[in-house]
Amino acid sequence: MDRLYYGGDYNPEHWSPEVWDEDLKLMAEASVSMVTVGIFSWAQVEPRPGEYDFGWFDTVMDKLAAGGVDACLATMTASPPPWLSQRHPEILPVRVDGTRLSAGARQQFCPSSPVYREHAARLVEQVATRYAGHPALKMWHIGNEFGCHIRACYCDVSAAAFRDWLRDRYQSIEALNAAWSTTFWSQRYGDWAEIEPPRVAPTFPNPAQQLDYHRFSSDASLGCYLTEREVLSRVTPGVPVTTNFVGLVQKALDWHSWTPHEDVVSLDSYPDPYDPRGHVEAAFAYDLVRSTKDGQPWLLLEQAPSAVNWRTRNSPKPPGAMRLGSWQAVARGAAAVLFFQWRQTAGGAEKFHSAMVPHGGRDTRAYREVADLGRELASVPQLAGSRVKADVAILHDWNSWWALELDSHPSDDLRQLDAHLAHYAPLFDANVTCDVVRPTRELSGYKLVVVPNLYLMDAGVAENLRSYVAGGGHLVVSFFSGIVDENDRAYLGGYPAPLRDVLGLKVDEFWPLPEGGSIGLSVDGTGASATIWSEWVETEGASVVATFGDGELAGRPGVTRNTFGDGVAWYLATRPDAATLRALLDRITAEAGVSPVLPGLPEGVQAVVRHGAEGQYLFLLNHGAEAVTVTLPSPAPDLLTDPGRPTEAVLLAPRGVAVLLGSFT
Repeated sequence: MDRLYYGGDYNPEHWSPEVWDEDLKLMAEASVSMVTVGIFSWAQVEPRPGEYDFGWFDTVMDKLAAGGVDACLATMTASPPPWLSQRHPEILPVRVDGTRLSAGARQQFCPSSPVYREHAARLVEQVATRYAGHPALKMWHIGNEFGCHIRACYCDVSAAAFRDWLRDRYQSIEALNAAWSTTFWSQRYGDWAEIEPPRVAPTFPNPAQQLDYHRFSSDASLGCYLTEREVLSRVTPGVPVTTNFVGLVQKALDWHSWTPHEDVVSLDSYPDPYDPRGHVEAAFAYDLVRSTKDGQPWLLLEQAPSAVNWRTRNSPKPPGAMRLGSWQAVARGAAAVLFFQWRQTAGGAEKFHSAMVPHGGRDTRAYREVADLGRELASVPQLAGSRVKADVAILHDWNSWWALELDSHPSDDLRQLDAHLAHYAPLFDANVTCDVVRPTRELSGYKLVVVPNLYLMDAGVAENLRSYVAGGGHLVVSFFSGIVDENDRAYLGGYPAPLRDVLGLKVDEFWPLPEGGSIGLSVDGTGASATIWSEWVETEGASVVATFGDGELAGRPGVTRNTFGDGVAWYLATRPDAATLRALLDRITAEAGVSPVLPGLPEGVQAVVRHGAEGQYLFLLNHGAEAVTVTLPSPAPDLLTDPGRPTEAVLLAPRGVAVLLGSFT
């Protein structure tokens, strides 16, 4: 890409051709350079089975090309038309309790349905053949937000597909019985036909069966994506392909298994304006999606210009918040900033979801801010292709996430994203840039690796961490990690068995805290508190950094440090309060040789560097409510205000942004 792309979802089927002409004028005024188009157009282009009407869409594509707007062209398969489910009700998805869902919304299909896939592939063949070589076509957008509404289907078609998936995974019924521990509760299977999805049962379903159904369901949706990708690769080779993931709520899809099949990764991001720390969660998602393609620039394919429609209370974004959030995505590696949607629809379920052109039209605050941002992004094409680099890696794994949040565990309070954000936020506040990577990733290039929780840890991951520390790396591991293998079978011999030697300790027993409970913690003689969890830890060479301050574990280790090979491994047997965890991570990063992007920044100011051909681009973003001045280590020009004049200090208004070119790290 030779610039930062800007635009939004464009749904011209909602409007008359006269409005299309106005759209193109306003797009030019707002410096729109790309739209995603056709996402929900299936019923319009195939009103009856096998009968196609592309004439109106031809006009739209031609107008986009004439206006210099690139199309991220959707395959139109995200919402099947009513005629498909009316003729083939078996494509409709089924909930875990056996309820079959109806048409009338969107994403009303079973991912394993061969009927749905056949009709989707037929449509994609028509779309790809018709628009191959069209001057507006820049990129393909397959489906839309896979797994957003249908995370898993439990119908009989899915059951049959699940059995086929299990045969491929285990090869024999004996291997499956061993992996699933089916001797427990007399669950042994004698034939593949006996296996069903983990539907509603009298009590806890088999946890290994549940875990495999998560894996299968992610793969089933991926199968839909790959069915369409095959058509696109054959008909339009060389046109890049993407699909949009959904923020941090997308537990259903293992992004790591999807991104090898995408040319560029995309994300939809909707932080809550009511949440004063929503930008931290958004930053974590940006670091994660960037890391799935080894730092390659990614696309922010959806965000809201202002309010959404789907929360119980939908706050608009205050003045400047949309700009600030957009630049935060760019700072963390985005190559495009797009919105849902271009023009606010007059009807339908999302009529109160904000748009670049609101119901009030051009003369609105939202449109003015949108147009200003478009011109601003267009002024810095040199940012395209630059990359973010990080010295710290946080490990994230979907298999462990699925397994951690199954039932019948020591505590329901331990949630994967909470654990991630508890460890990520102190690093974010310290302006330490992080990658968020899968645990099988080569780690030797990182100075520090943080494991907020890795409940499921197979032998290969354990060896990867062991080699990393032995080679001189610094590792932080928090509680309830390394407990089970890839089949959710507990390791024997003391927790966390795969890393006992690395951490220099043994966890003898879990002591989760009561709901809302806390426990005292003494760190170098200073009192603190901790939440969620505690453990009975026996040291086996590790030194004790903090002890529990009260209760049955008073005086026992709460935080430890152990040298292993040429490296160091820390262990947190509880979750310290935010201030204490920040102090611990400040100490650990300093010891690991990790430095913040800029030290001593005012509270609420975020600093990130992207590295490009011309040098380093320093992004300063003020998430605080007060204006602040940031003194630079050396004079540098602000590309957004005066690119020709270096300055020694930057005044950032509340929600202010600066992008400086120079050498900063």
